[in-house]
Amino acid sequence: MEVTGKVKVVNPEQQVSASFKKRELVVTTEEQYPQHILIEFTQDKCDLLSSYKQGDAVKVSINLRGREWVNPQGETRYFNSIQGWRIERMGADAPTQAPPMPTAETFAPATNLNEDEPDDLPF
Repeated sequence: MEVTGKVKVVNPEQQVSASFKKRELVVTTEEQYPQHILIEFTQDKCDLLSSYKQGDAVKVSINLRGREWVNPQGETRYFNSIQGWRIERMGADAPTQAPPMPTAETFAPATNLNEDEPDDLPF
């Protein structure tokens, strides 16, 4: 899945435990009713956010995660999280794209056609 929009917030890295770190990014979608989507980057993916700042147009590849938790009273609760695993710039900030596909004018017409050969194509 992907989320596109503009960076609203890039939070600093948080060391949650000795072996777990995360960094949060908020992307504001550009649609009739903009949404502010909180996306978590964890562990080695935290470094992906280092070169992004507020206002950058981005496309973020995400995974939607869900967890089940039973509280001490025995009630089951469900939680969702959005985890980012790739981010890239869009628009004018984006790196140059691959060269355009060749057009019909790029190719010269065939000159080795033999009208006497049978046409065995089914169409």
